[in-house]
Amino acid sequence: MSTLPELVSTEWLAERLHTPGLKVVDATWYMPNSASNAQSLFVERHLPGAVFFDIDAIADLTTPLPHMLPPADQFQRQMGALGIGGNDSVVVYDAHGLMSAARAWWMFRAFGHASVAVLDGGLPAWQREGRPLEAGAARPVESVYRTRPQRRLVSTREDVQAALAMGSAQVVDARAASRFDGQAAEPRAGLRSGHIPGSHNLPFSRLLDPSSGLVLPPAALRQAFEEAGVNPNATTICSCGSGITACVLALALHRIGNTCVSVYDGAWAEWGSLPDLPVATRTAGRSSHISALPQG
Repeated sequence: MSTLPELVSTEWLAERLHTPGLKVVDATWYMPNSASNAQSLFVERHLPGAVFFDIDAIADLTTPLPHMLPPADQFQRQMGALGIGGNDSVVVYDAHGLMSAARAWWMFRAFGHASVAVLDGGLPAWQREGRPLEAGAARPVESVYRTRPQRRLVSTREDVQAALAMGSAQVVDARAASRFDGQAAEPRAGLRSGHIPGSHNLPFSRLLDPSSGLVLPPAALRQAFEEAGVNPNATTICSCGSGITACVLALALHRIGNTCVSVYDGAWAEWGSLPDLPVATRTAGRSSHISALPQG
């Protein structure tokens, strides 16, 4: 199967669901303060033949930061255990419609897997159309997977600092405006409120049609970025709370042809936890910077 576009429709997937070499992945993830359990819900109902992509387990478990990209050899083992081969085409979905599926899409691409797409509308659209579901645990047949890491798709804290200092990239934050502005507490303990000074805010939900949950058409995506003060064609680093919804921004930019896009993997979970980094807040449309906290 040839390289997939970044989005496929439910109709497209339904017609090809049992095609050899096409793997369906459920990458549902919930915020840490949620009572829902993604893996339990997968066992209750999932798309036929799907496997569960555990974002918190397919991660670097040596760092206290949440679900950071794992080492390449670990990703190879875990994808092989899910029955995914390097030549397979992968379609990722989630139970939200579009939230965490984009994270798995980006992870596959960061490890060199180009033939990966997100199911537009996700599980809600599939269910709304009365399409078939399965229950029970997945039983994949182990496969062989090889990675080809793409460093350009991943940004570190140092990359963000350098980009802002030199003006070489714009930084866009996918969190809700109240969190970006510093008016709402972060869901993770120990994090300051606010945002990276110089970054822009575009809550990821603004890239979705509120009535259908589908990704907006390309022209509307461009307009959403421009209204947020973001040049949709410029080099961009996407951020959020912990590297999940930043990938929705990356997906949308890729959708409109911008290939100079990376994700700040540590995101606010890292930046907001480091007392020597500056933080900005915004009240009534005005920005005020909070200096880095003194140490000692």
